[in-house]
Amino acid sequence: MLQLIENAIHHSERTAIISDGCEYSYGDLLLASEQIASTLLPQEQDLSEARVAFMVAPGFDYVKVQWAIWRAGGIAVPLSLSNPLPAQEYVLEDAGCSTLIADEQYSSLLKPYVDKADIRFINTAELSSKADPTHLPDIAQDRRAMIIYTSGTTGKPKGVVTTHQNITSQIATLVKAWAWSATDCILNVLPLHHVHGVINVVSCALWSGACCVFVKRFEPTQVLTLLTGGKINVFMAVPTIYYKLINHWSGLTTKEHKRIKKALSQFRLMVSGSAALPVSVMEEWEAISGQRLLERYGMTEIGMAISNPYSGERRAGHIGQALPGVQIRIVDEHGAEVGTPNSGEIQVKGPTVFKEYWNKPEATRKGFTLDGWFRTGDMACLNEGSYRILGRMSVDIIKSGGYKISALEIEEVLRTHPAISDCGVVGIPDPEWDEIIGASLILKTADPIDFQALKVWLKERLPAYKIPRKYMIQQDLPRNAMGKVTKKELKALFTD
Repeated sequence: MLQLIENAIHHSERTAIISDGCEYSYGDLLLASEQIASTLLPQEQDLSEARVAFMVAPGFDYVKVQWAIWRAGGIAVPLSLSNPLPAQEYVLEDAGCSTLIADEQYSSLLKPYVDKADIRFINTAELSSKADPTHLPDIAQDRRAMIIYTSGTTGKPKGVVTTHQNITSQIATLVKAWAWSATDCILNVLPLHHVHGVINVVSCALWSGACCVFVKRFEPTQVLTLLTGGKINVFMAVPTIYYKLINHWSGLTTKEHKRIKKALSQFRLMVSGSAALPVSVMEEWEAISGQRLLERYGMTEIGMAISNPYSGERRAGHIGQALPGVQIRIVDEHGAEVGTPNSGEIQVKGPTVFKEYWNKPEATRKGFTLDGWFRTGDMACLNEGSYRILGRMSVDIIKSGGYKISALEIEEVLRTHPAISDCGVVGIPDPEWDEIIGASLILKTADPIDFQALKVWLKERLPAYKIPRKYMIQQDLPRNAMGKVTKKELKALFTD
């Protein structure tokens, strides 16, 4: 936090944030966050790691509240803007939040909880009035700074605790690896209760003295207008967003195509993450924009750990190499390190790795090996010096007839079929085979697909044991807030 403040002071006259049609300088952000921090400290000299939840729309208000919590010595707990009340209550109760800050638009949703809970509630409208400046505490780097909750795809969401040192390491690593500078301007279209938006976009930009432009929600026309306006030169998104932009682009005129490509080709950097980037999407986006997406790999627990190079070859279907200061190893099911080209679980060690799961010592213990490596639960292999993700061990690695099969590999092949626009592959429990492969397909048109012909087509591209046995046609795949397919829900559709 100290480094963010010092950098902001250095860039105090520069524009930090553009949101809701207004521009805010770093000086504005420093003053506003100081005033809110003073509001949070009416009597105490230090929040002393009290958990402060906030449900605030992306923009200047979000950042000033987040910074204020940190400056007052609290732990920031960002809430999802789309979760129903029971999911919000779970986070608030699990984290033991003493204060809840929310925009007016979310007050009615939260009111039933606020009315019954022993919690201090602050409407962001009340934070606009100036508070008397007070002495803010000195924040040590080893103090807890933030709790971000996992998506809970394999169980109840867990609160991932990061310290100020963890966050500093995560930001500093990316700023150097991706060549951030004060001349950059990035558009944020991502939710801010995930590391991708909070760290990779907003925090890296503000650390660097750059400008961050916010939109309330993703809308293809508005986003393309902003991206082609000449101000923004960095963009980060999930594969689903690139896919939607590609679909929108396909409905535009040839004249608009040329204009868009000319503008996008001037960008310094475009990044994709939070879910595996389909090779087809990477290639289509490159044809549209002239930009080869930089794919990287990270998790809530570790920040970013692996990345394709900023300067150098960005290999399709691969996530690149370990970032500076991050240690990576691939191990088999017995914990023994494996060499090329064998596959295994990715394990990570380094200063970017989180401190603990909040109030879950047993889950924290199980998350690490005895020698301190974090178990990611993701399978990968090292292929010619670059890591390739095979999928999540719990949902993307299908065990069928003695084989371990990557669902992601099958999905990549299916997406190249002329009738298929997207797909999701899962393992379906089977008494004989352990699991059989099921594929949910999103078709490009309303015309039915010939499944027998599809199987013949697949036999030319995949071994027989990797060909799906069950198929389902859907209008869309179930996804979480980051656009990642929720395989648990997809598997339930097959088994039900």
